[in-house]
Amino acid sequence: MDRYVPINKRSKREQKEFYSSQRTTWNGLNPVTRIVPNGKGYNRNKLKVEERRNSRRSNDYGSPAVFVCGEICFGL
Repeated sequence: MDRYVPINKRSKREQKEFYSSQRTTWNGLNPVTRIVPNGKGYNRNKLKVEERRNSRRSNDYGSPAVFVCGEICFGL
């Protein structure tokens, strides 16, 4: 007849085997707590991204458009 031996009295190997058998997966769920950023707060990175987007938009319109119709080219 086997006697029950408490976990903390077992060898390190047996403790490790027991605890590893108790662990399960999260099935693709990340257990890290997430915080929603404050929309009204100052965010320097958000401002930088908006400035980059605005500068790209203004640069796109700076190049002249060229339309080709047959042999005649019109530059605007």
